[in-house]
Amino acid sequence: MSAVAALDAAVARGADAAVLRRILAAEVALALWSPAPDPQLARALAGLPLAAIDDVDLVLDVDVGAASFAGTLRVAGYPASAAMALSEDCLALAACFAEITGRRRLALRLQVVETDACRKFHADYVAWRLLKTYVGPATQWIRADAPDTINAMATGDVGIFKGRLLHPMPRVLHRSPPIVATGECRLMLVLDTEDLTG
Repeated sequence: MSAVAALDAAVARGADAAVLRRILAAEVALALWSPAPDPQLARALAGLPLAAIDDVDLVLDVDVGAASFAGTLRVAGYPASAAMALSEDCLALAACFAEITGRRRLALRLQVVETDACRKFHADYVAWRLLKTYVGPATQWIRADAPDTINAMATGDVGIFKGRLLHPMPRVLHRSPPIVATGECRLMLVLDTEDLTG
């Protein structure tokens, strides 16, 4: 296999959630799903007061009910309509991620990003990481052998990246897009499986 073909094989993309399962293939370093826009979620997120919202960082049992998780989001400052819509979407992604990875409990972060955090391209010290940006510019990524070509997920895309625990020499690196100079904020979901037993 040529180097170009190997790099192409490292990224699986599609408009169906089934593409996310491709992350289990040895040659795939990033599985990228571009779902159809969800008008209900978009309406719920429109005008969300990000400056008044706290980050949510917890260990999630994927069997938790949407109403229960929405209550957690309400405590963090989300309006009721946004809390329920986000809860349903986050839990659907958590269930998908759990099914792919074989884990029932996941580390979840739903965070507002206002800085140039994680501005360097890197691979995380996890087995897999799921990322979705709900508001603002989405995650950027490069192929390790083509660092001058910066690719970007679209807002709403879902990506599962293979981390260094599975690939010590990663073929795909990612970063948060620089936003400080733009004045923009981001709302993003991060799901991990590490340091959990079940």
